[in-house]
This record gives sequence, C-alpha cells and structure tokens, in this order.
Amino acid sequence: MGSEPHSQVLVEETSSVRILTLNRPKHLNALSLNMITRLLQLFLAYEEDPSVKLVILKGQGRAFCAGGDVPAIVRDIRLGKWRRSADFMSLGYNLHYVMATYCKAQVSILNGIVMGGGVGVCVHGRFRIATENTVFAMPETSLGIFPDVGASYFLSRLPGFFWLDGAEMLACGLATHFVPSTRLTALEADLCRVGSSDPVTYASTILDAYTQHPHPKQKSACHRQIFNGNLCHQFLISINFSLCRLDVIDKCFSRRTVEEIISALEREATHKPDDWISATIGALKKASPASVKISLRSVRFEDASQACNDGKDKLTVIVLFKFQIREGRLQGLGQCLIRENRMVSHVMKGDIRKDFVEGCRAILIDKDRNPKWDPRRLEDMKDNMVDKYFKRVEEEDGWEDLKLPPRKHLPASAIAKL
Repeated sequence: MGSEPHSQVLVEETSSVRILTLNRPKHLNALSLNMITRLLQLFLAYEEDPSVKLVILKGQGRAFCAGGDVPAIVRDIRLGKWRRSADFMSLGYNLHYVMATYCKAQVSILNGIVMGGGVGVCVHGRFRIATENTVFAMPETSLGIFPDVGASYFLSRLPGFFWLDGAEMLACGLATHFVPSTRLTALEADLCRVGSSDPVTYASTILDAYTQHPHPKQKSACHRQIFNGNLCHQFLISINFSLCRLDVIDKCFSRRTVEEIISALEREATHKPDDWISATIGALKKASPASVKISLRSVRFEDASQACNDGKDKLTVIVLFKFQIREGRLQGLGQCLIRENRMVSHVMKGDIRKDFVEGCRAILIDKDRNPKWDPRRLEDMKDNMVDKYFKRVEEEDGWEDLKLPPRKHLPASAIAKL
C-alpha cells in the first residue's frame, strides 16, 4: 500500500472524462486522510476545467469503499488527538457537500462493498451504478457511532425502502442503474466518448442502454411496499433479505422511543414467537444505547443496528424507524452535515460517552464482539444526554461549526438539496 495520495487515488484521463480509482484494496479502499484530501482537490479542479465533462469513481478490488479509515481515527483518539479525527470527519463532509452540489456528472461504479463513509462518496453524486456484486451497509451503531456522511438527509428521503444488494438498491433509489459486472468495461468505454454538448444527457442515455432491471429475491422486502402517500409513515426491516410482517412493523415501530419499540416487539414475541422478532429485539439491545438514540433523534428513520453480524453468517439487521418527522427530514443537506459534524465531534472527543472507541475495540481490534457500552441499558441513556450531542463543542479553543465550501453556478438538482 502506497502512502502517497497519488497512489491511493489513481487517475486515468481521456479527452473529456476523468476516471478515479480508490486504490487501497487490502483495506477494502477505506478512505484515508490522503484519499479524502486528494479527492476533494481533484473534484474542485475538474469543476473549473472546461475540458472535463464527466467524472467516474470506482474502487480497486472487491470493494468500492468500505468506509473511513477507522483504525487511524481510533489511534488518534487514543493518543489524545481527537481533534485530528474530528478534522478528518469534517473534511469528508466537505467532500460530500461538493459532490452533492457538483455542476458536472459523477458516475460511481459500485461493484462490491459499499459501507459507511463509502456511501458518502457515491450517494450524493448524479449516477450510482450497482451490480450483482454490490453489498450496501451502514454498520455504524455496532461501532458506537451513528450513520453520518449526510445519512440524516438521504435516509430520511428514501421512497420507502432500504436494502443491501444491488437489485434492491436500484428499487429504492440508492442506485440509479444496475449493470452486470461483465459489462462494466464496455460501459466505461462508451462513457468516455461523451461529447461537449450535453454530457449529463449523454451519460444518462448510455447508462439507460446498459441498465437492467433484475428481479429481487423472492423473500426480498421489495416485494411489498410500505407506503401510504406520506413519507413520515414508511418503515422497513430486512433480516437476511427476508420480508417482515407489515402488521407487526406498523404496530411496533409507531412507538415514540426505542424502549417502547422493544417493549412492543417483546409483546408480539409472546403472542406469536417469530425468529425475525427475536433477532430484531436482540440487535436493538446489543447496539450501543447512545448510538441508537442519537441516530433516532438525528434522522426520521435510520440504520439502528447491524451489530449481530458475526462475520460468518449473513444475518444483517437494518432498522428504519417509522416515526414523526425528525430533524433530517426538515433540513437541507448542508444543515444535516453541519449537525452531523457537531455530533461526530462529541463522539470523537468522548466528552459525553466513549462508545466509539469501545465499539471499535470489540469489533475491529480485539474482535471479542462484546463491547462494554456506557450506559449499558437504553433506559439509562437519558434525553438530556442525547441533547448534548446536538450542541456545539464548548470550551475548545479553535473548534467551530463545519464551514461548508462556497459553491457557485449550482444546477437545479443541487439547489434542491439545500
């Protein structure tokens, strides 16, 4: 693995297209500080270069991007340099904002694992290409943090679904197209022929010609839609890609708090025992209480836990809460990123709780998969403690709210996000 930013982000140039390849395959292309800095530099430079019409972003190896460089972040925190970790996160948020407000087309090819911070460098772009190899996840609460990278913006606007594989990503709008991996080379070649008249339309036409509409698995959640015309009343749970009982979902996840949701699920389990109810209860109880509650507060529905994936089986629990409108639903992307930056600064500082370092220890370092959360019980994570994550970081010299880069000549699609 090269340590220089130029080796971690490979650049291929054609007359009007730039192909950027994330190049840390041994680390599943986890984003280092060098990579984020380089990507931000390149995207801003290409925006000002009239010869560049299209930017393609992809990953080397079996992952698009598995998130941020978590071990490096934790190492800085343990060395007492939490500000460096917070600054790393802030720089990433600036990159996401630039991508979301980009005046040129970004095509992200998601041929593999897409997790956490990797979602941030693709989901805000214009075109997102899933394949049969795509695996999508946001496992933050199992690490004692919360889904960020603008998740409180884009998750609160999903049209009713949230999945893990490529076909399901296409159905819910997380991906814009689905292209078999065997056709990606040809697709790239055709995209590189983009002209100067209308590159966005050209790219869209090419992608439409290549895209397929795969049928989700028979037990996939997308065989049923939970949608009643009001985005505030959508909810999905997917366990091992299985369809859950909508009546139980509607009954249990209408509750106001996480504790009330679990109690409602436990009552259901008493009346009609079911594996998915038991797995969901276990996942919610196993996740960091602090992370689950601040996630719930941050976004109308969020990924509440993927903590029960032991790396051997494929059990994945994704919870999207059905609740009244949350903060993310009411805010534009910029506001969501500024709020998430406050939250993540508290997480990095550990001034409220230190679950992030503990979760990374248990899941990534010691791998005992037995984190000692503080507090250990949901009922001990009080509302006033949750509130603190949304306030400015006080008594820190030089700390300030996220300063988003100025943007100009924004397209209508970008303005709509603000």
